[in-house]
Amino acid sequence: MKLSSRKSRAVKFVLLIGVMSFFADFTYEASRGIIGPYLALLGASALTVAVVTGFGEFLGYAWRLVSGGLADKTGKFWPITIFGYIVQMASVPLLALAGSWQMAAVLVILERFGRATRNPPRDVMLSHAAREMGYGWAFGVHEALDQFGALFGPLAAAGILAWRGDYQLAFAMLLIPALIMLSLLAVARFTYPHPEEMESTFPNIKTQNLPRVFWLYLAGAALVALGFADFPFMAYHFERMSIVSSSMIPVLYALAMGMSGAGSLLFGRLFDSFGIVILIPLTIISALFAPLVFLGGFWAALAGIALWGLGMGVHESIIPAAVALMVPVQRRASAYGLFTAGYGVFWFLGSALIGYLYSISLSLLIAFILVAEFASIPLFLLVRQQNSDKYDGKSVR
Repeated sequence: MKLSSRKSRAVKFVLLIGVMSFFADFTYEASRGIIGPYLALLGASALTVAVVTGFGEFLGYAWRLVSGGLADKTGKFWPITIFGYIVQMASVPLLALAGSWQMAAVLVILERFGRATRNPPRDVMLSHAAREMGYGWAFGVHEALDQFGALFGPLAAAGILAWRGDYQLAFAMLLIPALIMLSLLAVARFTYPHPEEMESTFPNIKTQNLPRVFWLYLAGAALVALGFADFPFMAYHFERMSIVSSSMIPVLYALAMGMSGAGSLLFGRLFDSFGIVILIPLTIISALFAPLVFLGGFWAALAGIALWGLGMGVHESIIPAAVALMVPVQRRASAYGLFTAGYGVFWFLGSALIGYLYSISLSLLIAFILVAEFASIPLFLLVRQQNSDKYDGKSVR
């Protein structure tokens, strides 16, 4: 296949997967925005809501170890991806039929299971196309479309609730974007049955071990995750301190998702131009969300949430782009599964520690966040120094 033809197919594939992700995120992020009150309405206690959602998030990262390894071992990237999407997209509208909080809890956990199942093999297929158009740009475009879905989905759910005040109707209406997403999935599967053909060259691999630079990078990303607060926790702070009204909190989340999507596009381009070194200033800038969010008033909180959203854009575009350059193609699914599982576990641990420090001292909490974020920088520099020829933009020599 000629280079121009291969690049054209790669761009179309990334856009198609990105539009799929728009509707997928529209569906499940809309659900995630209202699932807490819905569980409470069905009779779940605050502790139950916390346990269900917390376990779902943990499973949503930990299971990627299994799905990534299975994809590498079997080579069945499309079947595993399709299975994960079907489980995820079916779980959300079925919440409209849940007659008890127990059934709703099962569906919440199934949604996270589906997402964890499909992510590693899907990212590998994206990485094949990314080689032709630039890893940062490809993952940035995909993540931008993904995050714009995360922006509009919760707003749509909030609009339905404001209109009718009916949670079951809100979940039922999400069947529409779910079916659109699954239809696009079928188109992608039959149009691009072998995405690996878009990658022109494959390395000659002699080892089954992941390289040392991958583990250094994972350690750096884990520190970033450790110091990255969850939005629900920041929303709790805003409401508790009367910084932001309850009605404005979904708007702040939409702002964060918009900034994340726009940032993904910009940062993806910067990664292709400058390489992994771009993570250093971006990490410093995004870490400044902490003092703005936890010490300031409304306008400082607004700026802090914008920086937090930019940080999300960094995490979701540059991180997977860089991993694709670090590991052999035959191990990419396992690497993505391991990387995102580790990232998720440290984010969970960091969230718990941030919650504990919040009850002691805001100054101590902010210091912890800044130290964790800045501690990642020496590790990113080591990654850059060890493979300077490989991680300068999209060149892979």
